[in-house]
Amino acid sequence: MPHGGGGARYAPPVPSGFVPPPYPQDRLASLKAIAEALPGGCVDASVGTPVDPMPEVAVAAMAAATPGATGYPASIGSPGYREAAADWVGRRFGVTVEPGGVTACIGTKELVASLPQHLHLRDPSRDTVLYPAVSYPTYAMGATLAGLRAVPVPVGPDWHLDLAAVDPADADRALLLWLNDPANPTGACATRAEMVANVDWGRERGIVVASDECYAEFTYDDTGTPTDPVTGLHAGLDGVLAVHSLSKRSNLAGLRAGFVVGDPDLVRYLGEVRKHAGFMIPSPVQAAAAAALGDDAHVAEQRERYAARRARLTPALAAIDLESVGGPSTFYLWLASRRGEDGWQIADRLARTAGLLAAPGDLYGPAGAANARIALSLRDTDLDLVVDRLAAVAA
Repeated sequence: MPHGGGGARYAPPVPSGFVPPPYPQDRLASLKAIAEALPGGCVDASVGTPVDPMPEVAVAAMAAATPGATGYPASIGSPGYREAAADWVGRRFGVTVEPGGVTACIGTKELVASLPQHLHLRDPSRDTVLYPAVSYPTYAMGATLAGLRAVPVPVGPDWHLDLAAVDPADADRALLLWLNDPANPTGACATRAEMVANVDWGRERGIVVASDECYAEFTYDDTGTPTDPVTGLHAGLDGVLAVHSLSKRSNLAGLRAGFVVGDPDLVRYLGEVRKHAGFMIPSPVQAAAAAALGDDAHVAEQRERYAARRARLTPALAAIDLESVGGPSTFYLWLASRRGEDGWQIADRLARTAGLLAAPGDLYGPAGAANARIALSLRDTDLDLVVDRLAAVAA
């Protein structure tokens, strides 16, 4: 029946559940405004989005496949895409996998974010996700979105994972262990022996090991010379998922193409779940990705670009007391200040003096608070501008 004018007004309930935190890059708006004020504007090195050309072989394959893409694509990946991925794993890592042990994913961020939930549905007896204390924020967020415990694993002075520091009680509850070599944001990379030991640690405790290897093609030694990459699959397939993307390898970030490969039972399970959830890479993108996986020449060119940019930017930063203290791999510089600045102070100084937008290290966990990260995915004209600005500051 109608209410009179004096009745209480309806008040919507106040949410008491999950409230998304600010997205990490959204926290940089004020620094970006400072950098934009410089003549020539802001040079954004905070994200690491590719700026170099897609390989022509991928562009041509996508164009050729588009007219026929009228039907739904396969969630698990087309036979051609899965075969190309399996062939690439064999060629690049020396590990034999079958195409049936590969499942497509839409880039890899969505896989990272959804994997804890999907594994917990399979094994609800465990409720903890272990991840490096300085790392990609989505490892922890994936656990949170699944209603699970996110427990950071300490890293040592060389930024390598210290599994001996994991509380045994957390290990007993662990569903998933994330590895990331070469590592974002630090550029550190486990040796093959360390990688195998880390996988064995998880395997001995019944923990699924997910090895995020999206930067494997950008593995370098201390001289900047490319070296052979490592994979969690070097420890065998049992209980291991290796996660790969073409976003960085082939500059296909805007197309969203990746795959997960490893333990056939786990990969098959994930493929079936993903069918029900409707995760699908568009068919033309799968064709582009398959073509890119079959071509190593463009990757070698990209590897050289990043090495050259590192060689130019590192000394320019050192001249203003910012040292690269991470490992030599990936296309990131992990900086520390000889002036005792923390990550936000480093980022503020770079924005004000060089118009360079960096990512403060605590975006990757409290253990990174003293550092800042710069991505080398910069156009050469932007790099010229930054180097000139840094030289003027150092003079």
